[in-house]
Amino acid sequence: METVDVIIVGGGPAGSSCASRLMRAGVSALVLDRETFPRTKLCAGWITPEVVDDLGLDVAAYPHRFNTFNGIVVHLKWLKFTLPSVQHSIRRFEFDDWLLRRSGARVVRHNVRNIEGDEDGFTVDGAFRSKYLVGAGGTRCPVYRTFFREANPRARELQAATWEHEFPHRWQDERCHLWFFEKGLPGYAWYVPKADGYLNCGIGGMAEKLKTRGEDIKRHWRHFLEVLDRRGLLRDVELAPKGYSYYLRGGVETVRIGNAFIAGDSAGLATRDLCEGIGPAVSSGHRAAASIVEGAQYRLDDLTAYSSDVGLVQRLLERAFAGSRLRPPENRMAREIASR
Repeated sequence: METVDVIIVGGGPAGSSCASRLMRAGVSALVLDRETFPRTKLCAGWITPEVVDDLGLDVAAYPHRFNTFNGIVVHLKWLKFTLPSVQHSIRRFEFDDWLLRRSGARVVRHNVRNIEGDEDGFTVDGAFRSKYLVGAGGTRCPVYRTFFREANPRARELQAATWEHEFPHRWQDERCHLWFFEKGLPGYAWYVPKADGYLNCGIGGMAEKLKTRGEDIKRHWRHFLEVLDRRGLLRDVELAPKGYSYYLRGGVETVRIGNAFIAGDSAGLATRDLCEGIGPAVSSGHRAAASIVEGAQYRLDDLTAYSSDVGLVQRLLERAFAGSRLRPPENRMAREIASR
């Protein structure tokens, strides 16, 4: 049985950020992921300047595709305007693999099925042993499922469903475009150019609202393709989109139980206004590592729940996406476990 200080389940930005901090502090970390990196990861690939700073990313030395936008074109019903905001795009296929390699942690391809905890630590599938355990495996993370599902239940109204495709394309418009609430979509669509001839087009909406209306996100996708064609942004291209889901920021009171932690999408940290998840994932991974290394309190409730710093924009988008009920119901079990 392989024994390390920390087992991290999931090699995405949350897991690799945690592993990197641990390894620099001399704490042995093992990353388990069911995929072999580099792997395809559905994501618009938008990262903020804060993510660049948090990762200590030297843009000039980054060896893969990196694109910078000096403004984002926003389409809102009949309005069209440009937000003067510096943002970046990467390809997750490259970015995640680079971050994981940079961490220096040992990575094993392994689909985690069974986790057992005792007073001395955790055993994963009878093959791996550690004192600490970090769940960074996304929405379906087995660490969340085993230890946190009852203590920190997810709210259905905060689940976002997406449908997207990333592909080689000689794009003509180098700007990032966002369409909000097009055709009544409880969410938004995006056109995100990547450096050196790649493009990501996608659409996302709140799953519960779509279900209540009896709508299919694929219908909104077809409308989005018509919009792209009408604006001359995408023509004569056969797309093969795929979907996934994740949760916007809800209750994060119980994110540590004993020596088990959850981070990133496992904790449901995507921002409530623009549904951005990479920034919160990186921050939570760093915090989990700090808690293990320094004994710092692990908390995520003070982690920003918004991408925008404009209060009016935050409130408008938050309510449009999640409605009036923004927090899951109070959970007595969560309070009891957190107090142990």
